[in-house]
Amino acid sequence: MRNFESIRRHLKTAGFNTTSHDEDVVCIELSLEQGTRHQAIFLSELDDDDGRPYLRVSTAVAPTTGLDARRALVFNWQSRVGYLAIGDLDGVPYLQLCENRPYEGLDAAEVDRLVLEIGGLGDRMERMMSAGGDLL
Repeated sequence: MRNFESIRRHLKTAGFNTTSHDEDVVCIELSLEQGTRHQAIFLSELDDDDGRPYLRVSTAVAPTTGLDARRALVFNWQSRVGYLAIGDLDGVPYLQLCENRPYEGLDAAEVDRLVLEIGGLGDRMERMMSAGGDLL
């Protein structure tokens, strides 16, 4: 996996339900718990300060309105995978679970693992933050 296009091709051949929002973003609609829950996972490319490309895997967890920032930061400290950030979703600030990985050393199995892990963890966080709801 050396570029975003190779990741896009892999996701389609691996059977993920993908949609492209533009050339630089792929969305995966992940079905969880035998189809009773769903989570949208976004993959995009970003560059570091030296121009090295990274894959970003992210999912929206909850709107920041009324969010207990202390609980979110405690989770961030305890998490072994991903980190929390705030990003806009249709103009609304949302808590996002993200993971960035450099392309070097990234293979198909790791991409699959990231999608499933960020998706599953994001859904558990969403459930926790929204009293069991499935907003996204």
